[in-house]
Amino acid sequence: MVGSRKLSNEEVEALLGGLEADKKKPSAATFDPNEVREFKFGSEDLSLLGDYYALRLINEKIARYVRSVFLPMLRVLPRISSFPPEVKSFDEYTESCDTFASVTNSRIEELRGNCLVVVQAPFISHLTNSYYGGSKVQSLFENQGEFTATENRIIEIISEGMLSSMASAWKDLVETKFDVQSREENIQLISFVDGDDTVIVCSFMVQMPQHDPVSFDIVYPLQTLKPISSQLRSRVQNEYAVDDRTWKERLQNAVLSIPLTLSAELGRPKTTLGKLWKSKVGDTFTMPIPENVLIKIAGQSVFRADVGKVGPNAAVSMKNRVRDNRKKDG
Repeated sequence: MVGSRKLSNEEVEALLGGLEADKKKPSAATFDPNEVREFKFGSEDLSLLGDYYALRLINEKIARYVRSVFLPMLRVLPRISSFPPEVKSFDEYTESCDTFASVTNSRIEELRGNCLVVVQAPFISHLTNSYYGGSKVQSLFENQGEFTATENRIIEIISEGMLSSMASAWKDLVETKFDVQSREENIQLISFVDGDDTVIVCSFMVQMPQHDPVSFDIVYPLQTLKPISSQLRSRVQNEYAVDDRTWKERLQNAVLSIPLTLSAELGRPKTTLGKLWKSKVGDTFTMPIPENVLIKIAGQSVFRADVGKVGPNAAVSMKNRVRDNRKKDG
């Protein structure tokens, strides 16, 4: 079945070890605190790798982004689910998946490593049938020996879209791109990973209406992600996020576009209530001419300026900024 997976060697050994422990339990008296046990330096303790929390978030983004890759071919919006990353040897992974599959080997230049995108053959067949108008009732699980030229074209299209989606999902942590190095139809032909090498397997399940679920995997060698393992385990990623200047520029432009009303205060002439009461059209009030006029915004003095004329319009020329008197009062 597609949704099931084989137990790893460590899981089988753990089950057998548990059964043997029930038959023969060691007593506390046989425990020797001075016992010396052999330890190999450089060996990978998988239990110390922790939870790749950031990688799980990246996988959730990939699951959302690749929907747009499959939608034009399937003509329905599939439901894609991501599973937690699994750490295992490459031999264990190859034993748990089908030998015949679409395997795209991509180079991650920024991390100085490679990754594999493994798409199961039944999914390729279904994408081909849906995209070119084939029979949708055809079995998805026919045994094949190699992909046809049409299926290879579908593999190129979805590989390009999936790698672009992966780059978009990874850019919040590491801005990188994925360059295709080679494509294989047998996962055992991959040469840059040895069988004993540790890999991180990210599995995805694609569910479609009236069809059995299919899957695809993204496989990262541990050595590729090891330089950023601390970031992948971190639950706070803000300090590694790429600065989004577009949003800041839009906010700055919106603030700088706020309309303001400038008022120029020429002076404050004084008179008496009696003169003002007796005044009529044509009367004048004397006013001393200041050296500079005050430019105010919302009642606050901002600049000192000279009054002049530009064409038919009156104008002011800013000379200096008015110091904030409120700071002196504080």
